[in-house]
Amino acid sequence: MNSNSEKNNINRTIEEGAFDNNSNNHSNNNNNNSNNNNKSGTAKSGGSGCSKSVCSNGSISNSDSTIDERVLVDPKLLFIGTKIGEGAHGKVYEGRYGDRIVAIKVLNRGRDAEERVALEGRFAREVNMMSRVKHDNLVKFIGACKDPLMVIVSELLPGMSLRKYLGSIRPNQLDLRLALNFALDIAKAMDCLHANGIIHRDLKPDNLLLTANQKSVKLADFGLAREETVTEMMTAETGTYRWMAPELYSTVTLRQGEKKHYNNKVDVYSFGIVLWELVTNRMPFEGMSNLQAAYAAAFKQERPNLSEEISPELAFIIQSCWVEDPNMRPSFDQIIRMLNTFLFTLPPPPDSSPEERDAAEDASAASNGTMNELSARSRRKFSFLRQYFCRQKDQELAVNRG
Repeated sequence: MNSNSEKNNINRTIEEGAFDNNSNNHSNNNNNNSNNNNKSGTAKSGGSGCSKSVCSNGSISNSDSTIDERVLVDPKLLFIGTKIGEGAHGKVYEGRYGDRIVAIKVLNRGRDAEERVALEGRFAREVNMMSRVKHDNLVKFIGACKDPLMVIVSELLPGMSLRKYLGSIRPNQLDLRLALNFALDIAKAMDCLHANGIIHRDLKPDNLLLTANQKSVKLADFGLAREETVTEMMTAETGTYRWMAPELYSTVTLRQGEKKHYNNKVDVYSFGIVLWELVTNRMPFEGMSNLQAAYAAAFKQERPNLSEEISPELAFIIQSCWVEDPNMRPSFDQIIRMLNTFLFTLPPPPDSSPEERDAAEDASAASNGTMNELSARSRRKFSFLRQYFCRQKDQELAVNRG
């Protein structure tokens, strides 16, 4: 936006509660690399699970949907530029907040009072969760605006999404160390969410954004995230099919909006699929449609193929994440320990200095006891998992021989 007239036009657009696509003339040399950044989730929202009443103006009058006034930004300081992403619930633009380049997510308002209530509740949940959790591997929340439009302002990462990045180098694979470092970034972000009682429910490469140096990733899009409580029941079929945990489905088709129990281990399953992608750089359940992939995972207990090129230790970590029984899946704290343990077993890079090699050897020696730090219950769990996977492999070999 190079002229005051353009800025005033876009600013007026925000205040009037509508967008004029012709006014989005802000140019950015990184626009192609920013495509799909902070993309909104494309699956059905689970709803808030609480009753709400609607005022005469269609806004929510419920304390659960109240947004802390301290996180609200002045809409007059927001300037909308080029659209960089779009999902089922809104659009994401590159823009400015004051003198800062940001990502601006504008959520749909709804076509009628009932839909408006649901979408405003979803917006309030997303804002409240984003504003209370902070981590180096979570996209930084800057603020929100609820009138005249529902807007979430966050940091704009100049890198592309993990999905786009993997696609750009396919069929080549990531360096294993880089893949594991990406996995650790994701696991740390998820561990932070789970420590705050938040289930993301839509963990996938589209929602993972690379930093400018392409050496780290950050988790974005809390659009489907929910707070986890002991008694809460949540909407099934939430998320994106190829990465969804089997317990999000039912052998009997659920009616729209019907609820069922699940917990934060659905994120662990999704992480297992993402970790497999990082290691193989292949699309999970390739050759299948989204629904075929969901059916195969949920009802036939199929998982992406683990080739013999993947080390048994790494294969075990992946398998433990996507095992059928959610209670058998590790926590993200345990996943971080296992990944670090495996990472330290790798030889140092060929171009590393003698000091770096010595440090790697010291770290490897220090990590030998990491798995032993797990509780006795966890060790029994992982021992059982190893036996379980071995039996499955034996059965597959027997079937192939037959």
